[in-house]
Amino acid sequence: MSDIREIERMTIWEYELRMTAYALRKLDSERDIHLQAWVNRQVKAEKNIGTEKKPKMIPVFKTFKEFFDYEKVENEILGIKEETNKIKDNKLKGLMRKANS
Repeated sequence: MSDIREIERMTIWEYELRMTAYALRKLDSERDIHLQAWVNRQVKAEKNIGTEKKPKMIPVFKTFKEFFDYEKVENEILGIKEETNKIKDNKLKGLMRKANS
């Protein structure tokens, strides 16, 4: 966007939409950089969990998500909040289903 008149006619909603799109493009670029670093590091990164006589080397990060959580950053940009009060107890879930049916 290079025409100053077009920029001046932009609404607040359009401006915010363009800024969100810019932030998401930047996030994609950042993910690509992190993914490249992940691949480079995965090839080399190991930690020793064995003994001196029988060393066993394992990767430091088991998954890419441990290294870079794309969805978390994307949700922050989009203003989506994670549910922190997830029900983990299966018995409680069953009781709630029974009460609501």
